Amino acid sequence: MFRRRRREQPEQVGEQESAAPTRESGPWDADEPHPETDRIDLGGLRLPHNADFDVRLASVGDQHVGVVVLYEDSSLQLQALAAPRSSGLWDEIKTKILAQAKHLEEREGPFGSELAGEMRTDGETRPARYLGIDGPRWFLLAVISGKAAADESVAEAYIDFIKDVVVVRGDEPMAREEAIPLRRPNEQPGGEGDERPTLNPFKRGPEISEIR
Repeated sequence: MFRRRRREQPEQVGEQESAAPTRESGPWDADEPHPETDRIDLGGLRLPHNADFDVRLASVGDQHVGVVVLYEDSSLQLQALAAPRSSGLWDEIKTKILAQAKHLEEREGPFGSELAGEMRTDGETRPARYLGIDGPRWFLLAVISGKAAADESVAEAYIDFIKDVVVVRGDEPMAREEAIPLRRPNEQPGGEGDERPTLNPFKRGPEISEIR
C-alpha cells in the first residue's frame, strides 16, 4: 500500500498555496505552482496516484535511478536527470538515441518532438516511444514500450500520468545528466555521495524493486 503526500509542502502556507498554476499541465517543477493532489513521494519525483498502475523503482546496485510503471501489457520508464541552467538536454539526448536506433523516427507528440518506432533489446522487438521534457535545471525522459506505444487509447493514461508528475531538482550541485536521486516512500534521504549511474533507455531496469 502506497503512502502518499497529502500536500506537496505542508510547512508552506499562504501565498504559495493559493497560487494558481500558470500552465495547463506538467510535468511540474516542485518550485512552481501546481495542483495539490495525492502523490507518491519518491524524493526526486512525486508521482500521481493511479490504482490501475503497478509502480516500481528501477535500481542499479543500491542506487534508485528511475521508475517503471506497468499497465495494460505496457511499460513506462521515467528518469529525471540534472540539466544545465542555460539549456535543455532533449535535443542532445535525442540525437544520441537516433544514432543508436535507426528504427526510430522523429514526430510531434503531446510534449513536442518525440521519437517513435521499435525498441530492440535482448532479441525482442517492441513498439516504443521516447518523450523528452526539459525543465528548469532538470530533464525528464519517458520511454513508453509495448501496447501503449502503438495504441493511443492505452497511451492516453500514461500521457495523463506524465502530465501530473512533479520533479524535485533540489539545490545541491549535480553533474550534467546525473540521475536525480530517488528513494522509497518514507525513506529518509542520506547515504554516501557515490557517483550515480544512469538508466539505459534501450534496456529494461536492471533491477526492479517493487514499492511496498
